[in-house]
Amino acid sequence: MTPGTPLSAANTYELLVQAVVDYAIFMLDPEGYVMSWNPGARRLKGYTTEEIIGAHFSRFYTAEDKAAGLPRRALETAAREGRFAAEGWRCRKDGSHFWAMVVIDPILQDGRLIGFAKITRDMTAQHQAQLAALESERSFRLLVQGVTDYAIYMLSPEGCVTSWNAGAERIKGYSAAEIIGRHFSRFYMPEDVSAGMPWRALDIARREGRYEAEAWRRRKDGTRFWASVVIDAIRENGKLIGFAKITRDLTERRETQLQLEQSREQLFQAQKMESLGQLTGGLAHDFNNLLTGIMGSLELLQTQVARGQTQNLERFISSAQGAASRAAALTHRLLAFARRQTLDPKPIDPNRLVAGMEDLVRHTVGPAIELRFELAPDLWPTRCDPNQLENALLNLCINARDAMPDGGRLTLRTATTILDAQPARECDMQPGEYVAIRVADTGTGMSPETLQRAFDPFFTTKPLGQGTGLGLSMIYGFARQSGGQVRIASERGVGTEVCIYLPRHRGQVEEGETEPRRPKAPSWTEGGKRVLVVDDEPTVRMLASEVLKELGHAAVEATNAASGLQMLQSDPGIDLLVTDVGLPGGMNGRQLADAARQIHPELRVLFITGYAENATLSKGTLEPGMHVLVKPFTMEALAERIVDILSEH
Repeated sequence: MTPGTPLSAANTYELLVQAVVDYAIFMLDPEGYVMSWNPGARRLKGYTTEEIIGAHFSRFYTAEDKAAGLPRRALETAAREGRFAAEGWRCRKDGSHFWAMVVIDPILQDGRLIGFAKITRDMTAQHQAQLAALESERSFRLLVQGVTDYAIYMLSPEGCVTSWNAGAERIKGYSAAEIIGRHFSRFYMPEDVSAGMPWRALDIARREGRYEAEAWRRRKDGTRFWASVVIDAIRENGKLIGFAKITRDLTERRETQLQLEQSREQLFQAQKMESLGQLTGGLAHDFNNLLTGIMGSLELLQTQVARGQTQNLERFISSAQGAASRAAALTHRLLAFARRQTLDPKPIDPNRLVAGMEDLVRHTVGPAIELRFELAPDLWPTRCDPNQLENALLNLCINARDAMPDGGRLTLRTATTILDAQPARECDMQPGEYVAIRVADTGTGMSPETLQRAFDPFFTTKPLGQGTGLGLSMIYGFARQSGGQVRIASERGVGTEVCIYLPRHRGQVEEGETEPRRPKAPSWTEGGKRVLVVDDEPTVRMLASEVLKELGHAAVEATNAASGLQMLQSDPGIDLLVTDVGLPGGMNGRQLADAARQIHPELRVLFITGYAENATLSKGTLEPGMHVLVKPFTMEALAERIVDILSEH
């Protein structure tokens, strides 16, 4: 070709075909003999142009395909339908086979067939990958179909069953013919279907990619089983095409778990009964001792009075009062342990309270023990009963002193702490912000067995007669009733640390709020008021009335809330209501006070109670003009409280 000569269309096509090396492109005459051969054909088939021009194209077919007449039918199909396309094994010159994609197009001139254009591409690698995928899919299907412990099946996007394995048939009871095309909601319990649970499950899987649950499901025969269910959304190119669902029958495992839980509950009940027996035995022992002191003193007092002897009366009276005081203290500790004591919570600064105890603690532990205070700066306030907190800390300091008979170091620390969900759960507390008050010693420490029983009521390691075994129990009850917790860490020969956690208070602490209350001497001269005393215990009514008479007030008595309310309705001149919280007859003391204030809105009220009835007393919050006095109380304390209340303006 002369340079500069324009290329014809035929020349351009021929140059393009000759440049292609990835495809075998060649021409056949109407009978199938090769008329042209490009470099791609030489590379793919292995023949040179001189070797193949004029040869029949059937030599590229396998012996089986030639015997079946495939080369001839390929040309006939191309001539008749305008194209022949197929995939199959073809042969190279060296006898090796490759998987070929073949296209044969007829070449017509003036409507007359003059030959064929043939394109062949080597697709061996793609074919092998496809075979591997098909084999993998086939193996997976066989695996799924062979699984009998799990129900594995597919759902359409609407929730209709599209496949069903042997495990599904075994667990659910339906054959594939019975269930394919049916909605999977028939496996749910009727009440779950009514609540729309099957559709919510698909919505969650569609939205989040997976839905997991355990619940009752239904078999074909109507029986139910406890199922573990997983539903996965299946997407192709981002479009939802269905769901894969796996169900496992866990009925047997659930029954085993229920049996274990029942066994644990029975063990827990047995432990509770053992603790109750221990509590009852210890309580009976201590109270019998105290009652012996009270009854014996009163009996001797009665004998001496009958004889007209007065020289030893004061001794017997003091003995009875002392035993009664110890009984009151024992009751207080029991109520603290049971979280039933009446608390007077208020916002406090823990640092101020702990620092204010320094002199008391120093005198209590003695000079042989080094005392340290490590108070955290910017400590949060808390809300609790400051007197009970002082008692708890003093109790811990006494325990620490007893654990260091040869001296040692006692440290009181304060800190702030934030408990997240996991550590809070481990401590049986609510997550949140807490104030931590720690009392640590370098004493003898506790054995693991002793540490495990430290909070048990009446458990003590002290010699007989030197401890009630209620100190730590009381501290535990106080902390729990205040919304906190107590934790002990101890090691033999190293020491013990007790930590009291109390919730952070968000409000402010007013100056002086943590100061201990100073009792005021009652004014025995103020009088002239009318006071209604409501209590079902005659002795309490009698004593209260005597105190009121000593104060110069008029006492009116009622045995229950109903009669007390009648008196309030008929006597508008009542200045003070003194009522027990727990009253017989259906209406309690708080309800009586609320009803009384409907009649006399400014009526002042004094509740007397043996334990904290938080629900009755509005969770510890009283309205203005309402007060609480805890039984047992001295007559002096009752008189003091009455004077204080009646002197309010």
